[in-house]
Amino acid sequence: MLKLIDVRGAYFCFILLIVILSHSCKKTPAEKPGFTFAFLTDIHVQPESNATEGFKMAIAKVNELKPDFVITGGDLIMDALAQTQGRADTLYDLYEETIQDFQMPVYNTIGNHEVFGYYEESGVDSTHPLYGDRMFEQRLGKRYYTFEYNGWRFYILDSVDEWEEGGYYGYVDREQIAWLKEELAGVDAETPIVISVHIPLITVFTQFYEGSTVPNGRGLVVTNSKEVLDLFREHNLTLVLQGHLHTCEDIYVEGTHFITGGAVSGKWWKGANRGFEEGFLMVHVSGDQFKSEYIDYGWQVEE
Repeated sequence: MLKLIDVRGAYFCFILLIVILSHSCKKTPAEKPGFTFAFLTDIHVQPESNATEGFKMAIAKVNELKPDFVITGGDLIMDALAQTQGRADTLYDLYEETIQDFQMPVYNTIGNHEVFGYYEESGVDSTHPLYGDRMFEQRLGKRYYTFEYNGWRFYILDSVDEWEEGGYYGYVDREQIAWLKEELAGVDAETPIVISVHIPLITVFTQFYEGSTVPNGRGLVVTNSKEVLDLFREHNLTLVLQGHLHTCEDIYVEGTHFITGGAVSGKWWKGANRGFEEGFLMVHVSGDQFKSEYIDYGWQVEE
């Protein structure tokens, strides 16, 4: 009887050892590698106003900080809306040439100033092969797309559409809505998501500067932003990066930061805008969290 007890005890100890070893060999979920990226919006590069020199100065500061990549937030050139094709081509040439100074990949977002020919002054109409966003796509690539980096998902959206009575307004079109629905269906609900959009999805700009009950104009905000944001309701939308306003905002709603990232050009290369100096955003990612800081890269208007 004693021997039987010893055997059972030995057997129990053997099983216990296997359980302990099996637990010790299980892999814990890997922590997402940290990374940084820069968000540069409202650059408005042009030959005039020392804008090219200012942009190069901003690029030098980015290179010094060594982010893993750069996202630009639109209004990369001073204007194609109301310019001839010759002037628009010159500005795109200047932008493409200058961004070669970046020492890391650049992901571009389209802004209203990249859109060609919406204003009569351009001398073209919708039959022109480069009309609207087609000039941007020919020169810089797709107007909306997605990419992944270290477990984070990035969506670059086109927030500019043509208003039926002329000019532009903030709108994410039906093509993008359909694409987002299909794309998001394959994305895990826990994946941290970042959106880059030029015209803001959410802003308090008008209410802050003009009054709490003053509505936003259709050119100031994406008019169907609720429809866009509803697509991300079951996902981990962590950060929305915005431009257009040349000011800084950080609006936190239901787990999402809506950050308007100032302007590389400040007040269109005429100094600070509403007290916001020429600058750009640095975003530091750690795991599923991030921190951001606005970098004044030191440009000054020449007296």
